[in-house]
Amino acid sequence: MTTSTHTDPIVDAAWIAEHLDDEAVRLIEVDVSPAAYRAGHIPGALLWNIYADLRRPDYLPIGTAELEQLLSRSGIDRETTVVFYGYGAHLGHWLLTSHGHEDARLLDGPREQWLETAAGWSLDEPAPAPAPYRLGPPDGRLYASRDDVLAAIGHPGAVLLDVRSQAEFDGERFWPSGATEDAGRSGRLPGSVHLPIDALRTEGATFRPETELRRALRERGLEDGRRIVAYCTVGNRAAQAWFALTHLLGRADVGVYHGSWAEWGHLESTPIETGAA
Repeated sequence: MTTSTHTDPIVDAAWIAEHLDDEAVRLIEVDVSPAAYRAGHIPGALLWNIYADLRRPDYLPIGTAELEQLLSRSGIDRETTVVFYGYGAHLGHWLLTSHGHEDARLLDGPREQWLETAAGWSLDEPAPAPAPYRLGPPDGRLYASRDDVLAAIGHPGAVLLDVRSQAEFDGERFWPSGATEDAGRSGRLPGSVHLPIDALRTEGATFRPETELRRALRERGLEDGRRIVAYCTVGNRAAQAWFALTHLLGRADVGVYHGSWAEWGHLESTPIETGAA
């Protein structure tokens, strides 16, 4: 079985079930811990742990060379169709797309929708043969570095979009869960516009209708053509916002600050705002 040319990056559980034996398809579960994956995952899927695989111990995001190594040991080359699912599906999809991978897809919504198929969970952890992969630099339209964010602060042609909760935006908590261990400085990027991801996503973890998405942008004055750089804590909610703005609403100039607050808030010299905007 081989994959075909596509335009829609979203797949459903039935599509995945049909491609479980397709050697050209690699399934990646993305999460902040291995607990859910080890309790059961889609057969053949690998785990990318956001903190262990996509970030360094100091919370800085991995660089291009480290991402190449991750792709290689995941058995992914340029021709592989990579399908992400789980908590961080959109982060994985955005990360590969921003680095120019041509066929990255995702299962939108909760991982439990896989149980609608007859296959069930697997406990086997595959060990694919390494594959060679050489990446170019990330696309500056999609990927924003810390320096890019510093340059965007106060720039009239750019919007820094904070998609975290109200408590995180106001500086009342660092981590979304409210955990205090290893927390850095709480707050937000100076001049940020607040658009919590709940305004774009439903309680069922799917995107809201287009009319609601456009209303959410209009209410925050984001209908003009300014560049938008979204951020959250580790990049997943920001990647969800990027997906909505680009794939669902057709915005062209939207990026994600990969470092997001896990990086910014752990640095000592970065400018921060707190309190009600």
